[in-house]
Amino acid sequence: MKIVNVIGSPRSGGNSATITQVLLESLGKTETQVKTFGLNKLNYRGCQGCMACKTTSDKCIVKDDLSQVLEEIQLADLVLIASPVYFGDITAQTKGLIDRFYSYYSPDYKTNPNPSRLASGKKLVFILPQGNPDGKAFEDIIIKYTRIFGRLGFTEIYPIRALGVGPGDDIRTKETLVQFIKDTADQIAGGKRNIKDK
Repeated sequence: MKIVNVIGSPRSGGNSATITQVLLESLGKTETQVKTFGLNKLNYRGCQGCMACKTTSDKCIVKDDLSQVLEEIQLADLVLIASPVYFGDITAQTKGLIDRFYSYYSPDYKTNPNPSRLASGKKLVFILPQGNPDGKAFEDIIIKYTRIFGRLGFTEIYPIRALGVGPGDDIRTKETLVQFIKDTADQIAGGKRNIKDK
């Protein structure tokens, strides 16, 4: 299984990265089997609205550090996207990447029942740590982006919301959350959808 791990947090080694690490350990995957990208260390721009990916090219023509990330995601079987919740949404780093996902849509995506250039059968884990312990807070993020990921052709989407965690928290001491991450790994292996919060 080819895995791409995308960390959208500006804080190196923070909660987002720790959750992906626990998940990968639970899946039995080592770093040699996973390509990890820390978006904050990359130099890139968001979508330029040039429409070249719908007219003259079958991929994004912007040449920057996201070019490799987009290519690796296209080749991956499982994609992990981890972003803390900042000001009510994903980080700017993560949003810039997702905006570039527009290049995955075919030119006729508005009318095509299969609008994505991505191969079918891909799995995605969407990881969202947030400081607010209320599960109702920011739940719209899951709804909004799950819809986008589904239309792009990700057939199995596994949200992991870590509630009430912030800088300085040790994710590995949160027993309920760690068990939930392990259960998610089992569900990925078994192909079951996971929509709970922990």
